[in-house]
Amino acid sequence: MAFFAGVADLDATDPDSHELEEGVRLASGARLEQFARAGSGDAYCFVGEGGEERPVVYVSLDGEAGLLALGLPELVRLCLVAPWWRDAPGRTPEELRAVADEYREDLPDFDRRREHAARALGIDLDELPSEATVLARLVERSRGPMAAACLVVGHEGDPLDPLFDAARP
Repeated sequence: MAFFAGVADLDATDPDSHELEEGVRLASGARLEQFARAGSGDAYCFVGEGGEERPVVYVSLDGEAGLLALGLPELVRLCLVAPWWRDAPGRTPEELRAVADEYREDLPDFDRRREHAARALGIDLDELPSEATVLARLVERSRGPMAAACLVVGHEGDPLDPLFDAARP
């Protein structure tokens, strides 16, 4: 939990304190259940009914939202591979490499902390996808059919801005 809360900025330690901003909901009318938050107050939410296999959307207090993962296991892998994913929207591969390098400079013990978290979860780091694959999957999710089912609207009924520019090739 320490890795996810401190390194990946995904804190699920106090679920009773997680509450979405009033009026934020899914356009489809399906259930939007916040289960974790970022330090900024942004929300990680499950979509629909069920368990950890449900899609996960991220809702930013800055008026952005988008599908991150198809289930909690995929979100965990995203956070282990690229915990800096929030800095990825609109960046070129070179810019993303610079963001990842800066992140590692700021957290010199990143690899040790990530290895400890993965081991505690029974995840083999060698079997994780690459950063490029994970980031490509985020963009793909923002364009796919599931993205429409996970469209988040604000209190006035307007869709929140996408996390990733789905119009870019």
